[in-house]
Amino acid sequence: MTAWVKPARDERLDFFRGLALWFIFLDHMPINIVNWFTLRNYGFSDAAELFVFISGYTAAFVFGPVMVERGFVVAAARILKRVWQLYVAHIFLFIIFVAEIAHVAHTFANPLFAEEMNILEFLQQPHETLFQAILLKFKPSNMDILPVYIVLLIGFPAVLYLLRRAPTTALMGSAALYALSHAFSWNLPAYPSGDWVINPLCWQLIFVFGAWCALYGAERMANVVRSPVVVGIATAYLLFAFAIVISWYVPSLGLYVPGPLADLIYPIDKSNLDVLRFMHFVALAIVTVRFVPRDWGVLKSPLARPVILCGENSLEIFCLGVFLSFIGHFFLVEISGSIAMQVLISALGIALMSATAALMTWYKVTEGRGTGARHRLDADIAGGAA
Repeated sequence: MTAWVKPARDERLDFFRGLALWFIFLDHMPINIVNWFTLRNYGFSDAAELFVFISGYTAAFVFGPVMVERGFVVAAARILKRVWQLYVAHIFLFIIFVAEIAHVAHTFANPLFAEEMNILEFLQQPHETLFQAILLKFKPSNMDILPVYIVLLIGFPAVLYLLRRAPTTALMGSAALYALSHAFSWNLPAYPSGDWVINPLCWQLIFVFGAWCALYGAERMANVVRSPVVVGIATAYLLFAFAIVISWYVPSLGLYVPGPLADLIYPIDKSNLDVLRFMHFVALAIVTVRFVPRDWGVLKSPLARPVILCGENSLEIFCLGVFLSFIGHFFLVEISGSIAMQVLISALGIALMSATAALMTWYKVTEGRGTGARHRLDADIAGGAA
């Protein structure tokens, strides 16, 4: 059995998860100049990889010590309790989100909203579609990540058990499942047809990689990450990805991408976590860890506090972001799509997300009055982050 080292809490996780939640909110509004500042426009990966990786890292951070101290059964029970919380949140989000879209589409006589957000099937067959939604087979647009997280956590007790005893085997097993899913087109069925937009059998790789890094990999690979050669290779790959992505937006630059190279790398598939996307995230993580230390001064600044608070309350802020992104999209389509309105709506959405996160943290503090309040708050935040 490999020695277990309880990981230290890393505030950078909350910061970057909060940033990912902001990016997801901005990216969910297709007509929005502000989303040019998100990850997806500068490389192969985007906020989804960041969110899933940190979710795996945090799940290991929260539940790993429980498995060591109290055993597999208790840890599995805690994980499945979290699965239930996520499932309830998803169903609640589904009902409110569909009601929001249907109301707007009907009130403003614009059925394109229903079609664009993939709820036409629900409006035509609500009884069957609702049942399929309960089974996680039917999902409106922008609601794909949470069901993936639910599926990943269902299998996490076994993964965590194996990570404790044979971390390398666990990571290799995850890579093997990823490869087999690509080779045989494995995925979960969706309703009314097709497969899941975000294939959990492929995306589990980045989730397990995050857990592996939390428990073993970060410490073992510390010297590798500090290597100038490794950092140089990672930086070169990020520049390569940036050049390719820019060619998508500037057609004249696409002429400089060699045909054999284009044939090799395209299509860069998000649904099945294309290997180029995974490599891009790893390169981004290497550069970030190398140049953003744990005691990074920005983390203590007032400007970073709203981002960290959103990261600490990730589930609730994700759900709120889904609501706000559609409201913002509605205003941009029906009221005004001007650049000033795009900036205003983006700023208001982020402000509302930050204010809600601050209010939730305040509630946690007030509910934890008395001796050990700070300790209980930390435990609440850790549980919520998972």
